[in-house]
Amino acid sequence: MTKAQDNGFSGARAAEVVGISYRQLDYWARTDLVRPSLVDAKGSGSRRRYSYTDLLELRVIKSLLDAGIKLENVRDIFQYLREHLDGDITSANLVIQGTSAVLIESDGELIDLVKKGQGVLNVLPLAGVRQEMDARIRELHPEPGTATVTRLAAGS
Repeated sequence: MTKAQDNGFSGARAAEVVGISYRQLDYWARTDLVRPSLVDAKGSGSRRRYSYTDLLELRVIKSLLDAGIKLENVRDIFQYLREHLDGDITSANLVIQGTSAVLIESDGELIDLVKKGQGVLNVLPLAGVRQEMDARIRELHPEPGTATVTRLAAGS
């Protein structure tokens, strides 16, 4: 972590790094989308200080907006992510199509974030299908001389 990251980022620097206008950043802070976690504004003339994590969140917001998600939906998405993910929201995997954003959970479930966390589909992981099928075939039709090994492996 650099010295700048230790001290945080000013509003102007945060906006520059994230690729948004200072006006957007100010609006998002005033409307509680992302408030600076190091130093918040306390009246006229005070300066906000954003952490590196704040910048990551701001960048995710910009990415969602750039993908065509409406700001009110981005707010809902962020509320869900903050409530259901432990810590780093950048660890999430989102699928975006049109105005829809879907979270891929670690168990493979897909959650529609625009529809307030409604489950959509389950993802079927295919990585272990071949091994499972081969094991099942060996279990049901063992090759001559491997029946004992197969029974032992199956816990018989």
